Amino acid sequence: MVSVAILGGTGYTALELIKILLRHPQARIAALTTRQEGSPLVHAIHQSLYGRLTVKCEDLSPAEVAKRAEVVFCCLPHVASMEAVPTLLAGGAKVIDLSADYRLTDAAVYEKWYGHAHSDAARLKETVYGLPELWAERIPGQRLIANPGCYSSASILGLAPLLKTGWIEPTGIIIDAKSGLSGAGRTPRLGTLFAECNESIGAYSVGNKHRHLPEIEQILSDSCGVAVEAIFTPHLVPMDRGIIATIYARLKKPASDGQLLEVVRQFYAGRPFMRVVEHLPVTKDSANTNYCDITVRQARGQAIIIACLDNLIKGAAGVAVQNFNLMCGFEETDGLQV
Repeated sequence: MVSVAILGGTGYTALELIKILLRHPQARIAALTTRQEGSPLVHAIHQSLYGRLTVKCEDLSPAEVAKRAEVVFCCLPHVASMEAVPTLLAGGAKVIDLSADYRLTDAAVYEKWYGHAHSDAARLKETVYGLPELWAERIPGQRLIANPGCYSSASILGLAPLLKTGWIEPTGIIIDAKSGLSGAGRTPRLGTLFAECNESIGAYSVGNKHRHLPEIEQILSDSCGVAVEAIFTPHLVPMDRGIIATIYARLKKPASDGQLLEVVRQFYAGRPFMRVVEHLPVTKDSANTNYCDITVRQARGQAIIIACLDNLIKGAAGVAVQNFNLMCGFEETDGLQV
C-alpha cells in the first residue's frame, strides 16, 4: 500500500482524485492540504465524501507532507507548485504535478505565457510529460511527472496518430475546443457565475492566447518529429464537465474515412482508455470516466478529428492516477475502471 497526499485538496480536480484513490487497491490517502484555517475534515469541503473519508485538510508545509506520503499529487496553481516541488523531492517523495509548472521545457517560453520566472528551471528538460498514450515507457521509475492540461490532452490525443504517421500537414491546424465550466476551477468568478453562463456559449483567449497552445505544439512536435503549428480557440459551454475538440488538418494525400479511422485505431491499439469510434462522439459518453473517444472524417482535402473526454478525469485526475500506476509498477487501469 502506497501512502499518498494531495496538495490543494479543495478544488474539483482534488475531489475527483480522492474519489479515484478511495477505490484504488494500492493507495492510502495520508494527507490533504489547504490554506483554510481550522483543519476542517474533508467532507466539510467536499460534502459528497461524507462517511467515506475522515482525513483532515491541513495547512502543512511541503516538508511535512513529504514525511507522510510516498507520492504527492500537486494540485496547486502554477508558480505555487514550482515552489513546493523541490522540497517534496528533497524529502524523498515522488510528485505528480497537475499544474503547468513543469510541462514546458523552455523557461523563457514558460515566463512568456505565465508571466513569472521559473524558479526550478534546471528541472524542466528532465521532467517527463505524463501522457501515457504517447510516452508510457518513460514514466516508470520517474520521481517527477508533469500531468497534461485538459485541452492539451484532447488536442494531442486527437492529432498525434495522423501526424506521426504522416497523413496530415503539421501546420495550418485549427483546434476548435469546448469545455464545461468546471475547467475554470472552483474559485467564484464573474464570468463563470450561473447567470452569466447559462443559455450562452462563448469563445475566450482568441488569437492563440491560451496557455495550453505552447504545450500542445511542444508535445506534438517532440513526439511526432515535426514542427507543429496550430490555431487554438477554446470556448466555455454551460455544462458541468467534458471537453469536445473538433480539429481540422490538411491531408497530405487522399484518404477515405475508413483508412483514417484504421490509422487511429492501430495507433491506439492496446491503450486501455482510448476508444476509436465510428459514430460522432459526444461529451456525455465519456463524462465521469477516464476514456477519450476519438473519430475522424475527411472532407475537401481536410481531416476532421473529433476528440471527447472528461476534463476533470481523463483531462486531470484520471491521467494523474494512470501516471501514479505506471510510476509505481501497478496495473495502469487500477482505480480507474468504471
